[in-house]
Amino acid sequence: MLPDQQSQSADGFADTVRELGVADLPALIELLDRDQDANSVVAERVVAAQLDPLGSGGPTWGWFSDGQLRSAVFIGPNVILAETTPQARREFAARLSQVGRRSSAIVGYREEVLDLWRRLEPTWGPCREVREDQPLMVCTHDPEPEPLEGVRRLGIEDIDVFMPAAIDMFTEEVGVSPIAGGRGPGYRARVAQSISQGRVYGRIDHGETIFKAEIGAVGRGSAQLQGVWITPRLRGSGLSISALSAVVRIARAEHAPRISLYANSHNEPALRAYEHVGFRQVGTFATVLF
Repeated sequence: MLPDQQSQSADGFADTVRELGVADLPALIELLDRDQDANSVVAERVVAAQLDPLGSGGPTWGWFSDGQLRSAVFIGPNVILAETTPQARREFAARLSQVGRRSSAIVGYREEVLDLWRRLEPTWGPCREVREDQPLMVCTHDPEPEPLEGVRRLGIEDIDVFMPAAIDMFTEEVGVSPIAGGRGPGYRARVAQSISQGRVYGRIDHGETIFKAEIGAVGRGSAQLQGVWITPRLRGSGLSISALSAVVRIARAEHAPRISLYANSHNEPALRAYEHVGFRQVGTFATVLF
């Protein structure tokens, strides 16, 4: 439990950082609804769990100014910033420095992430990588390209065929294997959970997963697409556009009318495919990886 800690703001009011509880849920929802696309992960985790750290995967801290919740940060597997002001980031960094690093990444809008990391680096550093330019993109309509036939929601019976694609995608994206160091059973369990939740999509041809995508979070009106991958031998064939078209159509029908994602700016083929399908950039994320 984070004790209330106060500092004096310029206008004389006390600024407070504390762990949020169920009584703070209405104020937090109002805060997160300011940007449903960027805040979908936090919205899903903490709202569903009613701000219970055990259910959401970690605590959520709030920064209050003049008695009002102004900023929040979720501290779970990733540190995720939500609507943070410079003053809030200063206070969050001071508290995070005290408790030490337990998360594997810091995620959020670029300005917020890089500012927080600048403050945390002396105590949390070094990091493994800083990804400073990750376009946040949103699609709000069914794509025009013809959807690829055979793309479907996968079932638990598909997990053995799906696992090689999931491992390859994770390794390409993060730079380390999710099954290294004996972590294979845990990773398989997390994949199985996502499949059981109806959030994993793909196309399987002749016992091989050739395309995959997942819904990583379903917030309040917006769902986040992640883990998009196509087998290397089919890259550049145009299949990714029709496959994405199929996934976005299904996701909009099953999860939320707005589909968001963020990608690395250097992955130009992926960005072009997203734009072709109908995604448009609405902001820029950054990620600090440990």
